[in-house]
Amino acid sequence: MNGTTARRRIVVGVDGSESSRAALRWALRQAALVGAAVEAVTAWEYPASHGLVPATVDGDAEALAGKVLAETVAREWGLDRLVEVRERVAPGNASRVLLTVAEGAELLVVGNRGHGGFTGAVLGSVTQHCVQHASCPVVVVREAGRAKAEPGDGR
Repeated sequence: MNGTTARRRIVVGVDGSESSRAALRWALRQAALVGAAVEAVTAWEYPASHGLVPATVDGDAEALAGKVLAETVAREWGLDRLVEVRERVAPGNASRVLLTVAEGAELLVVGNRGHGGFTGAVLGSVTQHCVQHASCPVVVVREAGRAKAEPGDGR
């Protein structure tokens, strides 16, 4: 890569849930196919407190989010580590953070947090917002066992 060529980049939202782990696995496989780096992103916010700043917060929200991200990436990245992965922990609403980080990316990959059955066909609020507002294509990965599509298999 020379100084004038932008590196291909796939952004993936990771919150530690099974659907986000499936999204991370998909993003890693796709990145290996196309020669892109993966930017794994976790957003965090302090709990709502009805306009008041909480006096204490159990643990540091940013540190906890970073720990969840690091553990999830380590678990899903595998031993061969064919793809460059950059971890990013950012404060703010998850959909806004993902949309901001995904600007200029090749893809934004998110998990579907449906509830099974008919409601499983409905996208979660963060996923829905990303699909509607992203400046790049969005891939929605359903939880493991729901769909078996692999990057590049045409499904």
